[in-house]
Amino acid sequence: MTTKNAIFKTDDGSHSIYSNRFNESYHSQHGAIQESMHIFIESAFNLFIKNEITVFEVGFGTGLNAILTYIEAKKLNKFVTYETIELYPIIESEFKNLNFSAELKIDKSIFEKIHRSDSSIELSPTFKLKKNITDFTNYQFQNKYDLIYFDAFSPNTQPEMWTREIFQKIYNSMNVGGILITYVSKGEIRRRLIDIGFNVEKLAGPPGKRHILRAVK
Repeated sequence: MTTKNAIFKTDDGSHSIYSNRFNESYHSQHGAIQESMHIFIESAFNLFIKNEITVFEVGFGTGLNAILTYIEAKKLNKFVTYETIELYPIIESEFKNLNFSAELKIDKSIFEKIHRSDSSIELSPTFKLKKNITDFTNYQFQNKYDLIYFDAFSPNTQPEMWTREIFQKIYNSMNVGGILITYVSKGEIRRRLIDIGFNVEKLAGPPGKRHILRAVK
């Protein structure tokens, strides 16, 4: 099986990557930046009033969610500890050719730095990032988090990532009042989250997606 990925341009001008390992794209063809901003920043990160926020991202992928959070945190003067996990990191020839830095008007070296790191780095005095290159199904949380970006590939592609056991593990790692946000709105996933104890809302999705889910502990 080939694992070579293909970069393509989405409708808002930003790039995404098609994964030949999973036969899915990392972001919506309707707009990668637009999608991530709507789901992870506007529907979750921006809801926090407090100045210090702990984030855990399931599925680092292209690094878009991380860099958008860095930009937003800087704008809002938030202190962010951002932890993420990825079993299959994209390679240098892929992340160097993504146009996120140009589209977001940021220093390209910052974006490349988050990809080259395989441990903990400080992007700024107020933004610390830790990357775990490992399998999330076997991962044991060491800390508590305010916000979970659940951005694995779809339940059809990665069913092992959408089990009750996975969401229970996440629930146990979250602070009271913490938020889990995901692009999937399937009834099966919604019911699973409710059964665990989350208060789940179905929200309007970005272009090309009717709904997303926001779950509060």
